[in-house]
Amino acid sequence: MFTKEDQGKFIHLLGYALVFLGVILGTSCTDLFKKRTERLALARVGDRYLFADDVAPFLSKGLSKGDSASFVSNYINNWATDQLLLQKAKINLPENKLREFDNLVENYKTDLYTRAYKEALVAKGIDSLFTENDIQEVYEKEKENFKLKERIARLRFIALPKQFLNKDEVIERLQRFEVADKAYLDSIGVQFRKLNFNDSIWVRSTRIYQEIPPITFEDRDRYLKKSQFFELEDSLGVYLVKIEEVKELNDIAPLSFVKPTIKQVLLNRRRLNHLRKLETEIKDEAIKDKEFEIFTNEEE
Repeated sequence: MFTKEDQGKFIHLLGYALVFLGVILGTSCTDLFKKRTERLALARVGDRYLFADDVAPFLSKGLSKGDSASFVSNYINNWATDQLLLQKAKINLPENKLREFDNLVENYKTDLYTRAYKEALVAKGIDSLFTENDIQEVYEKEKENFKLKERIARLRFIALPKQFLNKDEVIERLQRFEVADKAYLDSIGVQFRKLNFNDSIWVRSTRIYQEIPPITFEDRDRYLKKSQFFELEDSLGVYLVKIEEVKELNDIAPLSFVKPTIKQVLLNRRRLNHLRKLETEIKDEAIKDKEFEIFTNEEE
């Protein structure tokens, strides 16, 4: 870490640095940093320099001059500490450890670059649209992979305030739920605390417990039954619930419920196949252009 005396030497420099950084942050078209000699150095450790434009991306535009000065000062001290520790590590760590770490760094850099490049190639080259036949085929062939890990249900429900006056008619219409009933319930929906009329969508039991708190995991067998209607109450209000259909743990999930999962499976497979094809093409092209060859050293 820098001493107070060392930090004092930077105060004057920081004033210029902040003005310079203001130009950086406010200018998008000026090419200020093409030459090393044009860059403003903030600190040096050995032969490593920290420049103003190294710090600029981390400075928020809304910071005051005082906050900016404090940020830059802390950044310089942290940078210097890291550089000094790195120098000491290179001097004091065993050679085999240094080689090991260098290899790890190089492998990580290679992995980072190649992964980003492969993802860009794949994103550009694959179609993410799938037909219903594609989805249906995976579902039929791999049904055992789509067993439910929790109970799901199709239901409709309404949460009423406790003082709601016309509860009986709402109950009747929610159970019958013909076109006229749905239109009526929609028309007074602003009076409900909650509602869900889309009973064609499968809902996880955990979500049901969240939306209808009087139903708990312990009493799920009592309430989550096919064609069941019930009324429950808690301190917040009254819940009217009509269960249309239920699927149990380890049942095969309905296609509509797992369709997003199947699409992701198909996309991953398409990405993998496309990537393998790209890798093969890249190697074949390199061999053709004599940029890649494998040496075989056969003993005679």
